[in-house]
Amino acid sequence: MARKPQTDTPATPDFETSLAELETLVERLERGDLPLEEALGSFERGVALSRQCQGSLATAQQKVEQLLRDGSTAPFNPEQTDDDA
Repeated sequence: MARKPQTDTPATPDFETSLAELETLVERLERGDLPLEEALGSFERGVALSRQCQGSLATAQQKVEQLLRDGSTAPFNPEQTDDDA
């Protein structure tokens, strides 16, 4: 099976992957059954993932704002597919 070209570096997973990992960490921490050291490590990882997700969202917001400022957008039509354009 052909591999999808990777646009991010391996150290920087995409937003969806980071968010899924963060949700898993939060669930594990909320159970409250982790040993202290593991909970602390999970919390630290969660903070890093949260910051990464916030950065991704901020970048996306800037792109949207730039597109709207440039006026290079067309009104959204959910009935139109890419093939119709």
